[in-house]
Amino acid sequence: MFTPFQLAKKYLHYRLTASNGKGHGVHSPFVFDFIKNVLRDKKQYGCYSRIEPVRKELLSNNKTIEVEDFGAGSSVIKSNQRVVKDIAASSLKPKKYAQLLFRMVQYYQPKTIVELGTSLGVTTSYLASGNVNGKVYTCEGAKEIATIAKQNFATLNIKNIDVIEGDFTKTLPTLFTQLQDVDFAFIDGNHRKEPTIEYFKQLLSHSTPSVLMVFDDIHWSKEMEGAWAEIQQHPQVTLTIDLFFIGIVCINTDFKVKQHFSIIY
Repeated sequence: MFTPFQLAKKYLHYRLTASNGKGHGVHSPFVFDFIKNVLRDKKQYGCYSRIEPVRKELLSNNKTIEVEDFGAGSSVIKSNQRVVKDIAASSLKPKKYAQLLFRMVQYYQPKTIVELGTSLGVTTSYLASGNVNGKVYTCEGAKEIATIAKQNFATLNIKNIDVIEGDFTKTLPTLFTQLQDVDFAFIDGNHRKEPTIEYFKQLLSHSTPSVLMVFDDIHWSKEMEGAWAEIQQHPQVTLTIDLFFIGIVCINTDFKVKQHFSIIY
């Protein structure tokens, strides 16, 4: 993982070199539309005020649980005995990005959504709220974390979520045999290069042509930057959007020329 100083330098470079995010000079109709109707959508949707109190409760939850870690691990928490509020502080996607994911689902209306890395279920709840007629299949390696997430889904009365527990290497092949097509994916389950590339390839082989894949923490480490660069260069990838903390991938063949955008958000 990059140090806070290294990450700050990278973020400053991103701010200085990325598009201002207002759509001016963007020659991709898809990206222009995305900026106008999703990225810059300032509406306060009803699910925001329902889900954020759950985040607040998690950030004050002093319960200690046992956590299996199948990924790169927390950069802050090293013990398998962890306090819920510490997990929440280090792993929950910030409101700004969780709500962006909601708006993406709300705008594009994918029917089959796969999330790799449920954590405590806040982002999952946003994804599921974006299309109540769709289905979110969310994968979580740690049993006790998954249990808390399911409690949160029950509290929010969200019905369109299926939680798959266990090591991704064992659960994903079974999941993909059950799914026909994936329309949207959020990958936040393992911050190593090779597993991230492998998840991408598996998703690619089970995706619709209009799939949107969102990769978390693309500048978190050299490995993640390497994974992001390799994904961008994949021959089936036609368009990518770098928002620094997340990266968006399209394979839509309607986009005739491979394009990469870096946009301030």
